[in-house]
Amino acid sequence: MTGRRDGKYVAGGDGSYRLTLPELIGLAGSGGVGGTYSTGITFSDVMRANLKKNGLSIAASAILIPAVAGIMTKVLRKPVLNPMNKALKMTGLDVKV
Repeated sequence: MTGRRDGKYVAGGDGSYRLTLPELIGLAGSGGVGGTYSTGITFSDVMRANLKKNGLSIAASAILIPAVAGIMTKVLRKPVLNPMNKALKMTGLDVKV
């Protein structure tokens, strides 16, 4: 996560397509963001490979999760959420679910 190995910061030192937190937020310094990794892999190669591998699932999650949450809220509103909110209001709590 931090890119440290044996107490030293090594950007891309494992030669893999793993990005460390300093590389992502731009604190890697020289040899970090945009630098060359140990096996000649650049930061853009790493980003491209990660987007190829995970891009579809990220996009699907960004679209599907809010849509499903909205649909479930509408479906469960009358049978579950409204009675639960009424029960909470009767206890004196001013909270909505």
